[in-house]
Amino acid sequence: MHLFADPEFWVLVAAAIFVAAVWKPAKKSLVGALDERAVRIRAELDEATKLREEAEQLLAQYRQREQEAAAEAAAILAHAREEAERIAAQSARALDEALQRRQRLAEERIAQAEQKALDEIRAVAVDIAIGAAREVIVSQIDEARGAALLDAAIAALPQRLR
Repeated sequence: MHLFADPEFWVLVAAAIFVAAVWKPAKKSLVGALDERAVRIRAELDEATKLREEAEQLLAQYRQREQEAAAEAAAILAHAREEAERIAAQSARALDEALQRRQRLAEERIAQAEQKALDEIRAVAVDIAIGAAREVIVSQIDEARGAALLDAAIAALPQRLR
């Protein structure tokens, strides 16, 4: 019993009682704080996981949009090339048609000019022939014979007009 008389023993007992008395409420608040911190960390991890999933979804959507935009751009380029080829072919056809039309018009003008020149040559030839015939007739026909021919032509005129 010597132990109960020792002041160090009582300090030890008092310290143990104090620790036991303080430990019980401190344990609750310490464990509560740790549990609260664990819940907060878990919520932050869940939030980070959720944000990562959203970021991955957005990345997938952007990649899909990029692929769609690339496909659309390729389609637009292909359509533009086809349209350019079509326009070039149409322009070539229109140019060929215009050249053929101009050639045809030039040929028609040349033919008309040739016909006009032939008509003028014929008219000059007729004028020359008439002049020559007049000179021959004037030199060979006297006045009496000319008057008889004129009267015969006037008499035959009604029959020729029918």
